[in-house]
Amino acid sequence: MARDDAAGPLTLVLGGARSGKSRYAENLITAGPPPWLYVATAEAGDPEMATRIASHRARRDEGWQTVEAPHDLAGALRIAPREAALLVDCLTLWLSNRVLAEADLDREIAALESALANHDGIVVLVANEVGSGIVPDNALARRFRDLQGMLNQRMAARASRVVLMVAGLPLQVKGTP
Repeated sequence: MARDDAAGPLTLVLGGARSGKSRYAENLITAGPPPWLYVATAEAGDPEMATRIASHRARRDEGWQTVEAPHDLAGALRIAPREAALLVDCLTLWLSNRVLAEADLDREIAALESALANHDGIVVLVANEVGSGIVPDNALARRFRDLQGMLNQRMAARASRVVLMVAGLPLQVKGTP
């Protein structure tokens, strides 16, 4: 289902770990005028993750405003200025947070879709493509892989553009560059 005509363009940037998704998404947002809103879903649960978060923050300049939304992503999008350019980084960490919290994912994804449909500005979503590897050896990991695939499909259906990042190179999957 496509977004309403009144809504701004939605881009989904997919790829594996360290494929260049975040940097590419940041460049899409900064091609327009600030302010740019970075909706961060990561939580620094260990020193390595804290270092990753710090690295992401360090490369963003003063035009960025950051909103931490590891759990209430739809709520963060609803309270964002309607015309703001939004970067959500990333849906995979948000989904992981919500799976571990045993949330009602159907309800939360529907709320996310509603918030996206009601946002007038440009939105870029970042997500991992997790289904291309080996079949996970445990039920939780298989459930997560399946949920991520379903979430990616729902967001891709809504998006006017989908980009797959491979080794730092953007491959246009849907829409035009």
